[in-house]
Amino acid sequence: MSTVTSVTVEVPAKTNLTLHVGAPHAEWGGRHALDTIYCGVGVYDTVTLTRKTPGSGFSLDLAGGHLGDLAATGSDMRRNHAVLALFALAQASGHAPDVAIRLDKRIPVAAGLGGGSADAAGTLLGLNALWNLHWPIDRLRTIAATLGADMPFCLTGGYAHGTGFGEQIEPIEPDSHVAHDLREAGYCGRVLIGAYHDALSTPAVYAEYDRIGAGASDDGSIDDNHLQYAAISLHPRSGDAIEQARSAGARQAFVSGSGPSVIAFVSDDVTAARVRDAWTQSRCVDRIISADAPAIPRVSESR
Repeated sequence: MSTVTSVTVEVPAKTNLTLHVGAPHAEWGGRHALDTIYCGVGVYDTVTLTRKTPGSGFSLDLAGGHLGDLAATGSDMRRNHAVLALFALAQASGHAPDVAIRLDKRIPVAAGLGGGSADAAGTLLGLNALWNLHWPIDRLRTIAATLGADMPFCLTGGYAHGTGFGEQIEPIEPDSHVAHDLREAGYCGRVLIGAYHDALSTPAVYAEYDRIGAGASDDGSIDDNHLQYAAISLHPRSGDAIEQARSAGARQAFVSGSGPSVIAFVSDDVTAARVRDAWTQSRCVDRIISADAPAIPRVSESR
């Protein structure tokens, strides 16, 4: 069998259909306990991994129109999530990290959509093929959990239930009653993402949550995303976008993760056009991205 020389992984963004936040845990470095329903969203980063000459080390190439701080000249490429994943799997498997990494970024950066986690997951999936490891997903999830809360989910996408600090993953099978209920509630099909030029720091949102809590509506109900109230307090345009989307007929509209991006599930083209027009006219978002959900990674090999 010929040697795999390059692997390309199309890895989707993530959102949290529900995100219930518990107490912080010292043993998790102060991270909060989470109970969440993850969903893969079909905005894809492309991770391309290519073998390099033995002993030459790794390289990282970034491309995309909205790279944010990733493109800063002072950024340390060794702190990039894909590079961290490369070194973590190299150490675990005994391989030398002689790999060229190219990231074609389409997932907005620092937007609550798991772009960095997707890049790390795509790297683990790609190296699993490039190095002919054939490790099962559960073994890769053990590596991913050392790198970040969302990364174990991003290895598979689709729907999943996350616990712990988000890293303990129980897939929700497409033919299950839970998946059926999610689809019936409108959490499937066409998605519009309201994206922003500015970012929100996840630690800052958690700090705001610790200060003000999850908030409550006039009827006493709390958002299914417990971080939404804190995110909107720091980024009010996200709240405007949610209200505009709901008024335009979106079946579901909410802040994605820690924000500031807003997810709107729409049932048909007419509703999608209404949400798009409402967002455009009110200028409550900076960019609108169309996608579908749930989405899963796609891996292809070159020899």
